[in-house]
Amino acid sequence: MAAHEGGRGGLLIGELARAAGISVEAVRFYERRGLIEQPARPYGGVRRYSEALVRRIEFIRHAKSLGFTLAEVGEMLALSGDDPATCGEVQRMAQGKLALVREKREALRFMESVLETLLEDCRRHAGDAGPCPILEAVEDGAGVPSAPRAHRP
Repeated sequence: MAAHEGGRGGLLIGELARAAGISVEAVRFYERRGLIEQPARPYGGVRRYSEALVRRIEFIRHAKSLGFTLAEVGEMLALSGDDPATCGEVQRMAQGKLALVREKREALRFMESVLETLLEDCRRHAGDAGPCPILEAVEDGAGVPSAPRAHRP
């Protein structure tokens, strides 16, 4: 990536954002969270960002796309790639994330099953007088009606 036309080296914040595929506000947010350093502003000048930050921001984006939180991304960024213990630590983080993803997948499957059941119940009782079976189930806190529900008068 070429430096800014002014010849001073480094990228302006908008150039950094474009190169990394994020917004300027996201750059500022990452600065506030301590994920990237905000360069010093020279007296009477503008901040210029290192081109290496593009790769760091891409790392942040990729880690987020795998479900890691910004706090977890910060922990990963703090680890040294040269330390042999790093791989084990990152592996533990990834194992925890995978377990969480699997839990969420099961929860989504359960919700899918409940919604399918409620919609089937609605279709069976289409046109019947009485309250909506879905609203009734939600109101009662019932997940899946175990038997066809009698409509309340």
